[in-house]
Amino acid sequence: MTVAPPPAGIDDDGSPGHAADAPLSTRYDVALLDLDGVVYRGADPVPGAPEALTAARAAGMRLAFVTNNASRTPQQIVAHLGQLGVPARADEVVTSAHAAAALAAERLGPGGRVFVVGSDGLRDAVAGAGLVLVGSYDAVPAPQLVVQGFSPDLRYEDLAQAALAIAAGADWVATNTDATIPTSRGIQPGNGTLVAAVAAAAGRQPVVAGKPERALVDEAVRRSGAGRPLVVGDRLDTDIEGAVRADLDSLLVLTGVSTVADLLAADPGARPTYLGMGLAALGAPQLPLADFGTLPAQRRTGWQAETWSGSLRLTRSGAGPAHPLDALRTLVVAAWAGLDAAEPVTSVLVDAALERSLLALGVPPGLLRLTAPDPGSSTLAGEARAGR
Repeated sequence: MTVAPPPAGIDDDGSPGHAADAPLSTRYDVALLDLDGVVYRGADPVPGAPEALTAARAAGMRLAFVTNNASRTPQQIVAHLGQLGVPARADEVVTSAHAAAALAAERLGPGGRVFVVGSDGLRDAVAGAGLVLVGSYDAVPAPQLVVQGFSPDLRYEDLAQAALAIAAGADWVATNTDATIPTSRGIQPGNGTLVAAVAAAAGRQPVVAGKPERALVDEAVRRSGAGRPLVVGDRLDTDIEGAVRADLDSLLVLTGVSTVADLLAADPGARPTYLGMGLAALGAPQLPLADFGTLPAQRRTGWQAETWSGSLRLTRSGAGPAHPLDALRTLVVAAWAGLDAAEPVTSVLVDAALERSLLALGVPPGLLRLTAPDPGSSTLAGEARAGR
């Protein structure tokens, strides 16, 4: 998607910094928001998320809550969001249960027989798609397809029956394959771990409805009526990769699963358009990450990246405000350029003040080195690197 050129503005935490011509909340009509690790962690809100979403709505951005987690109904999610200070309607919620039910109906047609492993919300979605729920793997007539989704109440017997049905020839759709799920207690096993257990027993792999596959993203765009959507997520391997596959712009927030180390090592198919520390980034004018690989952007933001033999130096450049988050963005794009050129960055030279700031932003400590004398470096992030 085309992004407008950037004049001056503010950064996503309110500090002076770079900018595009308007906040993201006015440049995109709908935010396709992941939930776990973006809006909340378990029962608790991500700090600042309710306020940021209120501001985004006030700026005219519509919100769609798009989650790989199929364990709850839209009504339950709406109730949870309301408790956190995020008003929402059920028709603004799109879960992988919706996408999985649509896939199952497409594969079977009306009246197809389905054995569901998962929550009541997933069963409701499957039944609502015109399919018939079957209570066990050995029912007569037998299930034609298994739909598997996450529920904290699943039992071994549920997984065993799914594996038996699949081994006997039933088709198989998984709502998602997220290996983990962020909660208020920390990172816990997600549906992907349970799908892997069934796959090991059945000797097959499922068709997947959730991100990064297109089914859920396409369903969210269709249901929200988005003309210029922005995918917002905390996971490179689901949210951001799903946006890339759907050819949509994306914002990665560092409030959930993916870390700065993950971002620095991201493959081209899982690189976000924008980077923010949290949902406050929606209210900020900001440049796409790719623009940080250009000299004009470096002069405007105040940071320049230079490289030689796997080392990278971050220095202040031009008259820009030199905000630390822009230094991180510059580092990310420079690291991607190194990966693409088969010259990965193994050390980053910084001064002591920037070292402290980057560590606070989550840059791995082992990557940073205090500034050394100029070794005759060549500029990494010039015009030739633009777009990486």
